[in-house]
Amino acid sequence: MLAIGNLSLIWRSSPDFEVADSSSSYLPVKFGFVKLSVSNCRSKSLGLNGTELRSSVLASIKAMDVSRTSYINGEADNIPDLHQSECNVNDDESNGVSGKTLRQMSTVGKSTNIVWQKCSVEKIDRQELLQQKGCVLWITGLSGSGKSSLACALSRGLHSRGKLTYILDGDNVRHGLNSDLSFKAEDRRENIRRIGEVAKLFADAGVICIASLISPYRKDRGACRDILPEGDFIEVFMDVPLQVCEARDPKGLYKLARAGKIKGFTGIDDPYEPPLNSEIVLHQNGGSCDSPSELAEKVISYLEEKGYLEG
Repeated sequence: MLAIGNLSLIWRSSPDFEVADSSSSYLPVKFGFVKLSVSNCRSKSLGLNGTELRSSVLASIKAMDVSRTSYINGEADNIPDLHQSECNVNDDESNGVSGKTLRQMSTVGKSTNIVWQKCSVEKIDRQELLQQKGCVLWITGLSGSGKSSLACALSRGLHSRGKLTYILDGDNVRHGLNSDLSFKAEDRRENIRRIGEVAKLFADAGVICIASLISPYRKDRGACRDILPEGDFIEVFMDVPLQVCEARDPKGLYKLARAGKIKGFTGIDDPYEPPLNSEIVLHQNGGSCDSPSELAEKVISYLEEKGYLEG
């Protein structure tokens, strides 16, 4: 422990962090965490016996998180800000932080030493503001089944009711976020995973997110469902036979696939795994088909029934 006036600097041994001594050109000194303890701070700048603490003293502490909490081996020590007015930094309640608070560091995938940052404005607050419930409408089906047309009709129908939506169209997302992905099986999985994560963010923002993409594999669609709270993932299956989709062929892709110019095309030489338990199934068998607006009204009726269009 090093004491300077009312300021105590405490460090504990650990290989994870370094302190640099300003007098030694940043020679590393290992430490676990640093805790600053200050009494009776009553001005905007922290002073020691009336003398302002120079920033150079603080600059010698290297690789230290600027937030109020330092985390080592899953433990948290609350560190109050050094610039306060009319405050007692040792008073946990005056800082709105409980000294008993513990926030566990996480490892997610290849990301290590990360901590989820909470905010006082949460999903329920955003939903109340928007007067709707954030969710994901996941429209799946073969190419040419009418997914994009339904998505646009849905967005228009909900917009006219004063509801906020956003469409994540499979082709549109590949123009930017997923432009580095091919149509090989592993890249298709990553394409779905990324869109699922983005859709989750929109739903958490209170937005009705409409994801419109083939998403041919049940496992990948299931993984997107699993990352959302119960009830927030609404699967809409465009149940249109392959022959009807191929007859429509709005982009000319089936013709190219049949000619062997496109490999791994869903429905031709790559499988489509139809959903087994979709919340909504829209059947179209050719002949007299419902218009996109009529299909959209069926989905909107479901949302109204389930309370998604209420705050």
